[in-house]
Order: sequence, then C-alpha cells, then structure tokens
Amino acid sequence: MEFLITLWQQFLTTLPLFVLILLGYIAVRAGRWQKTVTDSVTKFTFYIAFPIMLFQIMSHFSEHSEIDANLLLVFFGGSFIVFALGCFIAVKFFKLNGSQSTMFAMGGIYTNTVFVGIPIIKMLLGEKAIPIVAIIVIFNALILWTLATVSIEFVQMGKLSTKGFIKAFKNVAKNPIIIGIFAGIVVNYVHIPLPFFINQATKMVSDMTAPLSLIVLGMGLAEYKIRDDLPITIAISVLKLFILPIVTYILAIVVGLPLLELQVIVLLSSVSIAINCYMMARQFEVLQGPIASSLLISTALSSVTTPLILSIMLQFA
Repeated sequence: MEFLITLWQQFLTTLPLFVLILLGYIAVRAGRWQKTVTDSVTKFTFYIAFPIMLFQIMSHFSEHSEIDANLLLVFFGGSFIVFALGCFIAVKFFKLNGSQSTMFAMGGIYTNTVFVGIPIIKMLLGEKAIPIVAIIVIFNALILWTLATVSIEFVQMGKLSTKGFIKAFKNVAKNPIIIGIFAGIVVNYVHIPLPFFINQATKMVSDMTAPLSLIVLGMGLAEYKIRDDLPITIAISVLKLFILPIVTYILAIVVGLPLLELQVIVLLSSVSIAINCYMMARQFEVLQGPIASSLLISTALSSVTTPLILSIMLQFA
C-alpha cells in the first residue's frame, strides 16, 4: 500500500509535464497550425532558450557538489550493453539487416535528455541535479552519433574511417546546447562576474524553458503517426523504457554511485526516445516508420513508467 501511495504521488508530480506535452500536441492537431509554426518555436527553444538556461545553470556550477566521473561509465556503459542486446534482438527475432539493426538498437538507448529529461529531473530532483544532466548532455550527442555513424558506415562500407568520427565531432561542436554548457563552465571557473541584469535575464529565460520545451515536444509529436511494423516499435519501446533503466540501475549499484547521481541517470534512462533518433533515421534512411512510432508510444508510456521507476528506487533508497 505504501508503494502504491508513493507511485500515485510520483505520477501526480510528473503529470503536469505530460499535460504540457498533450497541450502542444492538441494545439497543432486541433488548431491546424502550419508546420512552419512548430519549426519556428522548436528552433527558438533549441537555439536560444535551452542554451541560455544551461549557460545560467552551469555558470553557477561550482555551487553544487562535485560530479562523480563514474556516472559517465554507468550511463554510457549501460547504453552500450543495451545497444549490443538490441542489435542481437533485431537480427535474431526480426531478421533486420546491419543498418536496420543499428537503428533499432539506437532507438533503445537514445534518451531525450533535453526536451524531456531536463524538465523531469528539474521537477522531481531539483535544480541541484541539473549539472549532472549537463555532463551527460555534453557527451550524449557525441558518443551516440559517433556510435551510429561508425556502425552504419562499417556495415555499408565494410571498413571504418576517421571521416565519420570527424563529421560527428564537428556536428556536436556546433550544437548550441553544447556551446551554452561550455560557455557557462568557462564563466564559472574563470570567475567572470556577470552583471545583475544579465544574470536576471538568463534566470527568467531559464524558468520558462522547461515548460516551453515540453509544449514544443508535443507540437513535434503531432507530425508523427503510428505506422506499420508495430512489433518492432513495441520492442524498441520496451528496450528504451524498461531494459535500459534496469541495466543502468544495476551498473550504478555495482559501481556504488551516490544516491542523487543514481536517481538522475536512471530517470534519464527511463524517459522517452529522443527526436534526434528520428533525425538520425531520416539521415540514414533506415527504420523511419518504427522510430517515429516509437517516439509517440514511448512518450505516452513514460508518463507512467518514469514515476513507477522513481517510486521503486525510493523504496530501495
């Protein structure tokens, strides 16, 4: 009974986040807005709001406790394990080819760290947890884009090259999210004093970014539909919402991560698939339908599974 009460409380806590996603979805579906509206708001959120929010938080990075480097080992170690499992399942049970199995496995590990992860972590664990998320964000795009690029290149060409590594690194280096994080770190450690009006302005943008990002996510999801290959879609969603957080939790316990870092990376692992994964599928022209469907299904299901996973962790804390 105590567990059910905790689960219900966590569900009610996260419910406003998914209400905002639904609001964005309905606004596009019912309002029949043109795609340019969604594109413009998404562009503002990604290129301006999120970089400013992360800059504001990371510029005060030293005010938070030290980050354990083992969290990277746990988060990405779990991702690599599930990636290998995903490739095996794709080949063994769905008879997918090399490129398709790579994208299938990528759907099982590519977490929506920015548009969903940060708002959920901020609401459930507080702003003190955001620097931990920022560390994950810095490496997430670089590692996963490199992994996908190299894997598909190897399958298609039969060999590896430095071209894939360099291309992935350049794309990440130009990412405004990464620029905002590193700019904030520089301001923090060089001890550059920010004028009061700049600090207040960035704080105002920071406060509005999380809810705005969820509305934008809902607007983006309205463009996708549940398509064919439903068994593949379900398998991807199960990998992402259940298998990845379980593997991450086990690794975190084995390594002995502090409680806050354990909660952050397990919650991050439990949220829905990133829209970037669909962009990746479009770039490589592989499994576009199942990945788009997985975006919708994993986002809807995570409204229940993420509070469930947090409640279970609290029972063992």
